[in-house]
Amino acid sequence: MARSKTSNAWLQEHVNDHYVHQAQKDGYRARAAYKLIEINDKDRLVRPGMWVADLGAAPGSWSQVAARLVGDKGRVFALDILEMAFIPGVEFIQGDFREDAVLDQYLALLDGRQVDLVICDIAPNITGNAVTDQARSMHLCELALQFAQEHLKPGGDFLVKVFQGYGYNEYMAEMRTTFTQVLTRKPKASRDRSTEMYLLGKQKKA
Repeated sequence: MARSKTSNAWLQEHVNDHYVHQAQKDGYRARAAYKLIEINDKDRLVRPGMWVADLGAAPGSWSQVAARLVGDKGRVFALDILEMAFIPGVEFIQGDFREDAVLDQYLALLDGRQVDLVICDIAPNITGNAVTDQARSMHLCELALQFAQEHLKPGGDFLVKVFQGYGYNEYMAEMRTTFTQVLTRKPKASRDRSTEMYLLGKQKKA
């Protein structure tokens, strides 16, 4: 099947993408690694010994970064509906975290302990319908925030990818009720044409 102009343009952009080449060179599974690295360089989110929850982790570049930064005394717990190849220092559950049974399996890894940091670079499968895609994306973000509200320790941080559009302002307001400070981040590795933005909730309120 012939590629569309859109897919050809994406492929050309991908082939010429600096961060794609850098990821291949550095051994990261996706260019998204540099989004977390840049945000972490600025905000010092991931520190040695931390317990980190990575929601929507596949293919695993954020888990790779987090595992390196938490070191041998830290732990990274990854969850995704897609398969993810093994990463040293990362415990992975495959499943849809909208389902209670999957979430229970994931929580069993935590053994009742709250985590120090929740990171979420999740995105829904794109349908091409902007309204539907935005609604699906915000639903996943809401579930991630709910997870942070319930399983992130007081004083902990929450980093989540959102897409600007319907529900964005309401979501920001909800984050402000949960965290002492809410910051916006648009890392250089995020493509300019993308409406994606990262919201950083600092210091969860007790």
